[in-house]
Amino acid sequence: SKKQAEKAVHQKKEQSKTKCRKARRRHIDLVAEFNHRQRKNIWLETHIWHAKRFHMVKKWGYCLGNSPTEKSYRACYRAMTKHCLLQDLSYYCCLELKGKENELLKQLARICSIDTGLTFQEASCLSGRFEGSLNLYRADRYPEDMLGPVTFLWKPRDGSENRQLWIWVHPALKQDILRELKAIFECSEPEEICIIDPVTTSIQEEKQVEVVTSLGNKRKKEDKEGEKAVPVKKIIGDGTRDPFQSYSWIARTTGIAISDRSMEILRYRLIGPLSHSVLTETLKAASVQTV
Repeated sequence: SKKQAEKAVHQKKEQSKTKCRKARRRHIDLVAEFNHRQRKNIWLETHIWHAKRFHMVKKWGYCLGNSPTEKSYRACYRAMTKHCLLQDLSYYCCLELKGKENELLKQLARICSIDTGLTFQEASCLSGRFEGSLNLYRADRYPEDMLGPVTFLWKPRDGSENRQLWIWVHPALKQDILRELKAIFECSEPEEICIIDPVTTSIQEEKQVEVVTSLGNKRKKEDKEGEKAVPVKKIIGDGTRDPFQSYSWIARTTGIAISDRSMEILRYRLIGPLSHSVLTETLKAASVQTV
């Protein structure tokens, strides 16, 4: 009846009030909630920090900080000119190419031109010491049909003729450039297929977090060993990658492999005179062990 329904709602409200803020915001609940909220727009690793300080916008399948909620322009300018300012560019898409160096350069020469400046064959960039930037065009169509600007980085040589190249593109240009790369290298066969439904995954995670009993009380689900199951953050795909499609392709003739590494490789930009000092203090050289 209506009276009983109102009574149940009232009891539920009273029950929720008895919990302290810490209990209501348990990390095990937040993880599932965050995963659920990312089903349509992927969050960057720095999302929580930005969401507290910026007006967020949904673009290219991501949730990005657009403008600060406070007047922090002077602080940003001061950081750029005197200290260090960090920007999260992880929404840029990374395309990885693997294969023989001469095969890679032969086909990549078709989508860029020496008339515009640097090419993938520039000595300083080819060695892996420096990152390069250039404009890409449709194969053999220069100066017409420009695809857009990209930045690239070669993995330093290891003595083998096989090389590894990373190309970073804006998410708005990603599909066109990826399609052109697959065409020039004739990569039509998927190297591996990983089909996971992100909606199903997040629903399963929510079920792992808590099970509602018939009495309305919540208890944590236990796994086979009897230990409390803690959900892990799983983001399948990204704002520009269809989770139902393959994200790695290989050419049968040349063995060239193309992989979509978007949201797998984070990218940060440091601006300011103290940028190098910050990196020096943050990054520590690993000890190389020889067998």
